Amino acid sequence: MNDASWSAAADPSRRIGRIVEFHAEIGSTNDRAREALGSGVDEGLAVVADLQTAGRGRRGRTWSSPAGVNLMVSVGVRPRIEGSDAGLLGIAAALAVRDACAAQVPAADLRVRWPNDVVAADGRKLAGLLVETVLEDGRLAEAVIGIGINVNWLVADMPQEVRDGATSLLELGGHPVDRVTLLSAVLAALDAALAALERRETPVARLAGVSALDGRHVTVDLGTDRLVGMAAGVSEQGLLLLDTNAGRVALAVGEVVAVRDAPQPDTALGVGAGA
Repeated sequence: MNDASWSAAADPSRRIGRIVEFHAEIGSTNDRAREALGSGVDEGLAVVADLQTAGRGRRGRTWSSPAGVNLMVSVGVRPRIEGSDAGLLGIAAALAVRDACAAQVPAADLRVRWPNDVVAADGRKLAGLLVETVLEDGRLAEAVIGIGINVNWLVADMPQEVRDGATSLLELGGHPVDRVTLLSAVLAALDAALAALERRETPVARLAGVSALDGRHVTVDLGTDRLVGMAAGVSEQGLLLLDTNAGRVALAVGEVVAVRDAPQPDTALGVGAGA
């Protein structure tokens, strides 16, 4: 697939994805999107790569993907939102990616796992986002939204260390997905999500409808510690609300490393009584 093919996903009428820049190989699409913002290029350039040699995920992890099967794209934007709402940008972006993917596999029950992973109903990861921001005078001056979606990657071909916890659109839908069509849908959904956020339309209620965590027991890795509790939604600023033995806490950062259903109370009458 060449540059001209990917350009079919561009739309000059959109703020995000007005131009699509394709690289057969690049170090990091996030780095290129940030460089473009810094050089005065209009925001919204979509940087796509078939292969990243220095791709990264959250918390400094590397992001690896074989060439030609998945979608890796980054966009640089200058959001007109307050710095205190920066956490909502990741949620809004994850919902946009979830919606674009759901259109390709309508029978799949896709969910969002805070802060911004897209997962199947059983928790297997379909897509991940890395949102890198710059704050100036209390406002969100710049943001680079990096997205990686497992598209036509067979689970059997995935590295052993990710195989059990990952899936792809091909696996969920049973058919290959055109990556250019998917990119176009992702960019359109991102464009709409950012516009809604700037109108101060919160994505919190929408997240509640597709959350992979609400009402479930979760373990959150904070880097130096771990917290265990029941997920109770997110705050107006996008913080994860966790009910722990010590009370409710609101987490701005962290990684959910375990999820399990909350035990159901035994509502049967006469339990333990002789007949």
